[in-house]
Amino acid sequence: MKKITFLCFCLAVVWVHGQTVLVPKAVFDGQQTHTNWSVMVSENTIVYAGPSNGLTIPEGAEIIRLSESTLMPGLIEGHSHLLLHPYNETSWNDQVLKESPVERAIRGVVYAEKSLMAGVTTMRDLGSEGAGYTDVHLKKMIDEGIVPGPRLLVAGPAIVATGAYGPRGFHDGVTVPLGAEPASGDKVIETVRRQLGNGADFIKIYADYSWRNGESSQPTFLLDEITMMSKTAKSAGRYIVAHASTPEGMRRAVLGGAETIEHGDDGTLEVFKLMKEKGVAFCPTLAASDAVAQYRGWKKGTEKEPEGITQKRASFKLALQAGVDIVFGGDVGVFSHGDNVRELEMMVDYGMSTIDALRSATSLNARVFHLNRLGNIKQGNLADIIAVKGDPIKDIGALRTVNFVMKDGAIYKNE
Repeated sequence: MKKITFLCFCLAVVWVHGQTVLVPKAVFDGQQTHTNWSVMVSENTIVYAGPSNGLTIPEGAEIIRLSESTLMPGLIEGHSHLLLHPYNETSWNDQVLKESPVERAIRGVVYAEKSLMAGVTTMRDLGSEGAGYTDVHLKKMIDEGIVPGPRLLVAGPAIVATGAYGPRGFHDGVTVPLGAEPASGDKVIETVRRQLGNGADFIKIYADYSWRNGESSQPTFLLDEITMMSKTAKSAGRYIVAHASTPEGMRRAVLGGAETIEHGDDGTLEVFKLMKEKGVAFCPTLAASDAVAQYRGWKKGTEKEPEGITQKRASFKLALQAGVDIVFGGDVGVFSHGDNVRELEMMVDYGMSTIDALRSATSLNARVFHLNRLGNIKQGNLADIIAVKGDPIKDIGALRTVNFVMKDGAIYKNE
């Protein structure tokens, strides 16, 4: 093997040539936990995952013993914004208006590395929020090995209905950068094609939003507009996802062809059952709502929950009741990068079993995001593997103690 050091990140990366055998205390394979298992990696591929007594270790293979750790697939974060940072540091408006794309790209490089070190080996980034296609170029730099970070699926600028997004509050003679690209009517087809052509892996739309500051969210795109965007994306082998928090916005997005619904704060049992029927997954972003409530003054643990948090709990329970696929995705960037596990802890706190939360962050997200060789530790899959101290099925908080990170067969962390 050879060792290459990214001096600017103080990060040693070991590229494995030959075989590496990982011997942990237990293996969570994306579905269930096994003891007395070993995993062997050759180059960037898992070539064996099973009982240790069934593996013949090749001569010259490196053996890494993780005797107090659970080995598992790398986490797949479903809703991130690498080009944002917590709103209690700088408001969303000021990030979009005052931070240049260059500054935001530099921040994104740092946040990508933090995410990887936290065990996130794949990340779906849901919009550059005013930074154009900076996410596309950040993905390129990671893929080329210039900077370390998770595998990225990026949305580019995202699409919002004309007039329905910020920053706001300027008279009509002032042009300011917007947090997403506006489009309406037949123009949505052109906008989808342009964003895909410029490097977006999928299309994010805003199916509802407030039309004026201080107002509650209302549907934005008509069902026909959403359907046009979905058909255009699908004809290019891509798909759309939808920001939606109102029942009608969610309903239109589901019927229009969105593959995942993001947020769903006011989701009803009827809407979640429709999602289940249509095979549409739900990304609840619990941690972002929790963070924003605290930024606004809520003293969690000592004060009564705000109405919005109580409603978030209720909608999450309705989604569980309906049996809809629930995606792990916290809207990280609203809160600190590297703290992705906060969402999983809240999913468990709000009623999901720990094993289902682990499946959400691994095998389920891989299936929903069309990542056929990720999310499970099995022969033939790509070697995106992490280890955590303890047993995350007994305590989801064990995911905060990541002591081993391998992405695509390269070792980024081994403590």
